[in-house]
Amino acid sequence: MRIHFIAIGGAVMHNLALELQALGHQVSGSDDEIFDPARSRLADAGLLPAEFGWFPERLQEIDQVIVGMHARADNPELLTAQELGIPVFSFPSYIYEHAKQKTRVVIAGSHGKTTSTAMLMHVLKSCEMDFDYLVGSQLPGYERMVHLSNAPIILIEGDEYLTSPLDPRSKFMHYKPHLTMITGIAWDHINVFPTEEMYQNQFDSYLSTCLGPAYVYQGDEALVKIAQHHVHAETYHAPAFGYHSSGQAWVKVENEIITLSFYGKHNIENAAGVVRLALRLGIGEVDAWKALSSFPGTAKRLETIAQTSRGVLIRDFAHAPSKVAASVAAVRERHPNESVLALLELHTFSSLNPEFMPRYKGTLGPADQRWVLYDPHVFALKKMDIPSAEEMQARLGADVRLFADADSLGEALKQERSQVWLIMSSGNVGGLDLKSLFSE
Repeated sequence: MRIHFIAIGGAVMHNLALELQALGHQVSGSDDEIFDPARSRLADAGLLPAEFGWFPERLQEIDQVIVGMHARADNPELLTAQELGIPVFSFPSYIYEHAKQKTRVVIAGSHGKTTSTAMLMHVLKSCEMDFDYLVGSQLPGYERMVHLSNAPIILIEGDEYLTSPLDPRSKFMHYKPHLTMITGIAWDHINVFPTEEMYQNQFDSYLSTCLGPAYVYQGDEALVKIAQHHVHAETYHAPAFGYHSSGQAWVKVENEIITLSFYGKHNIENAAGVVRLALRLGIGEVDAWKALSSFPGTAKRLETIAQTSRGVLIRDFAHAPSKVAASVAAVRERHPNESVLALLELHTFSSLNPEFMPRYKGTLGPADQRWVLYDPHVFALKKMDIPSAEEMQARLGADVRLFADADSLGEALKQERSQVWLIMSSGNVGGLDLKSLFSE
């Protein structure tokens, strides 16, 4: 099959392209810009476009097109594909076509879905069960973020963001899962869901597409309220848990204490939902928790990137308020008697929005030092009004120390003696070399 990717450089898109090439398809692709790691990985596979841009003439001998969200509805290649009558898929619709005859298991939610999907992958792999998968991050032990085969099960990380320039539905609306789990909902992506009600409605609609049991976290009142309208939905909660003197977390399951390799109340709660899914797939509760005891975690999710005699440096992807609050609470649980610096970088459209930003107030509360980095230039790039320092302080709280540039932040970090640094961002923290700063 000759398959062409429009906007091949996306995280999932380039992984899907690599997987389809490995399966023997003839793959090509276009994009207007591609960054690492996608650029290097595509180059190594011979799939990096020779030149960036859109070239409609390449569509003349193509069997299928997969279009990414980065492309626009008037993309020249997309218009040509439509004129030629070439079947056009988004990656969610393509995944569904592949998985029509499989048991489809989807993990959704505003936070924790990548880690939870990775947890279930780890459990099934530990129990020697064969499965396909689509997950939103590169995981240790897996060559790609997408794997397609003849396996009877597929695990899918279900994203609520829009599908493609031709399809404004949330991605998870395509999958029609036989089993699903929702970790929780907290308003996000305000550029496409401008009200909290509109955002929550995506999950209500998603539950209507489910073909079997749906497990929802019982501690999320808004989610539980939505789930009450769906007869196949039921709640889950964490078992009894605590921490050993070493700082390692444990859970008590069927009178057995199982030590875990990860920590944080939110991670243990998510693991409880994963265990419910595993039970439905034929894995015993104790066996599932024991498998999770060796779960290695995922990149940039409470990831320890440096540990020295002075303390520990932790990197986290958290950028939405609910994620930030959960990560700070988890680190404080793990390090109750140590000084903790929590640094948050604000750079996404939602986080810089003046109505949304106050939702971060208090999320850094459990830390001893609460710092926030923002760049006034980013406001200008996103065509947003640049707030004054006083306005930023009012939105985030008087207990937060603000940094408007990476240089001043770097100088402050050189002097900082906190034993634990928690650095939270979906960006690059101004390009600072955090490991070097931590070791100084």
